[in-house]
This record gives sequence, C-alpha cells and structure tokens, in this order.
Amino acid sequence: MKTLKSLSFEEADTNSQEIFNAVKGKIGMVPNLYAAMGVSDKLLGGFLSFTEALKSGELSGKEYEVVALATSQVNECAYCLSAHTTIGKMNGLTEEDTLDIRNNVIADTKLNALSILATELADRKGKASDATINNFFESGYSKAAFAEVIGIVSLTIITNTVFHNGGFEIDFPKAQNIEQLQ
Repeated sequence: MKTLKSLSFEEADTNSQEIFNAVKGKIGMVPNLYAAMGVSDKLLGGFLSFTEALKSGELSGKEYEVVALATSQVNECAYCLSAHTTIGKMNGLTEEDTLDIRNNVIADTKLNALSILATELADRKGKASDATINNFFESGYSKAAFAEVIGIVSLTIITNTVFHNGGFEIDFPKAQNIEQLQ
C-alpha cells in the first residue's frame, strides 16, 4: 500500500509550505520525495536540518553521496539511487563511479572503504564488522567521520523508506540498472 503521496503546495500545511518555498528557492524545485515527506512538517524540517548539519561535517560532498548511494543500493531504492547518482555527478563522481560504488568496487581505496562501511551499516542493522571499521580508519577517516557516516546512513534509510511507502514518480534522471527495483 502506497500511503505517502507527494503533496501539492495547496495540500500542505502552512509550515510545510514554508519549507517547500525554502527548498524551491535553494534548488529550484521541490523533489517529489520532499513533497511526500511534507505530510509532516516535523519530519521534513528535521530531515533537512540534520542533512544540512551533516553536509557541513567531516565528509566532502562526494563522500556524502558515496554513503547515500551505497545505502540506497542495499535498500533497493530506485528514487534515491537516481537522486544520488545525479547529485554525486554534481560532486565529482562519474557514471562509472556511481555504479562501482553500488557494487563496492570503486578503484579509489578510501572511497571504497567508505562505501563498504555504509553498505555494512545498512545491511547488517548498524553492525559493521571490525575489519570494515578498521579499514575505514586505516583509510584516513576520523571517529567524527565514522559517527557522521552513521547519521548519513540513517537519513538515507529514512528517504528509502518514504519512497518504498510512497506513491510518487522519480523526478530525477533515472539511474542505470534500477528497472528491477521499480
């Protein structure tokens, strides 16, 4: 059952309308995912605030997208794979990189350690292996970065879950190899 539909501006409450206006002013559109999250201004506002805080943290924009792509692959979220492929390319990833991240085989060893950590955190209910965590630290990441990866994985799981319970279209260019996920 697809419970969460994208709200039109008129259907949203006043608080969500304000958030929609802010998002549209910042990125030029209100993605369907955010319009669906807008059924609760607390969910959408809190999500966007936490996202903004983490995007100013230890990880670069490219690294943030690595975590989001790896997590969305685990959760088979066609919407988020499409969105984060597009945003990842805006942050310096190539099309090949995005596919390699989804398969945990990106040639960059630091990004691969990050991708594998995100994959394990998402796939193993927050319990990455000691070897994966050690590899992450040996690749040059800090404990603060580790904590922030947990936050990014968690935020991405929220968006994956909203899409899986939503009845809305992907409004980003569709990522490669997502046909079986739709």
